Amino acid sequence: MNAVLSRRAVGLAVGAFVLLVVVIQLLPFYVALTTSLKPKTDLSSQWSFPLSEPFWGNFVTAVTDGGILRAMGNSVLVASVSTVLVCVIGAFAAYPLARRPTAYNRGILAINVGLMMVPALSILVPLYSMLAQMGALNTYWGVILVMVATSLPISIFLYASFMRSLPISVEEAAMIDGANIFQTLWLVVIPMLKPVTATVGILTGVGVWNEYALSGYILTSPETRTIAPAIASFFSMQSSNLPAAAAASLLAVIPVVIAYLFLQKYFVRGLVGAEK
Repeated sequence: MNAVLSRRAVGLAVGAFVLLVVVIQLLPFYVALTTSLKPKTDLSSQWSFPLSEPFWGNFVTAVTDGGILRAMGNSVLVASVSTVLVCVIGAFAAYPLARRPTAYNRGILAINVGLMMVPALSILVPLYSMLAQMGALNTYWGVILVMVATSLPISIFLYASFMRSLPISVEEAAMIDGANIFQTLWLVVIPMLKPVTATVGILTGVGVWNEYALSGYILTSPETRTIAPAIASFFSMQSSNLPAAAAASLLAVIPVVIAYLFLQKYFVRGLVGAEK
């Protein structure tokens, strides 16, 4: 009897903790929603909804003055191309590291893990100088190059970890049937990488979509800037427009939520496979 009560108490405690975490995670969205529905002159608490009718002008301001739709289009382009490149390059680079555990490959994988620990802002000055010399500032290909380079280490790590959990007998059977290494990789291994590819795709896509630290310096033109710099444009030394920024943030999160809802089962399977 005591054991049953103890298990119930533990279950209730875990459920309460999970509920608390969910509430804490949803609080920023609640505040953003209440703020976006009030005019700039409304000085009431951000925790309360507007007392009168909701003010939708902030969403209009986000679209017209902030150019949020153009910024979302730029983010879709940068995130899509970056994600595809990271998935393709990461899978091909991880295959020999996973299937040929030589001392050299183990060293390369260790260096790759080390690169995951390097803060991106620590290389901002030489990176900016190099991009300026290449004429890559305020260009899509320049920011895509940077996003791919900074996202590849985690991609290679996840792909290599997932590939090590796959049975090698399937690849050996394909080679016995006459397939070369490239055919084996493309026709046998790649189709089995759907879960981890979804994981890498979501992590890369969301990371690029939300990235501000580097893109804020690389993309300064209103025509090329992405979501985060566009939202930051509502704040300046002279003035700020918090309600419009909140409205722009809510608009920016919609594509990410939709993508995750469709890919969440693959995301979890990819993470579980990478931990094996």
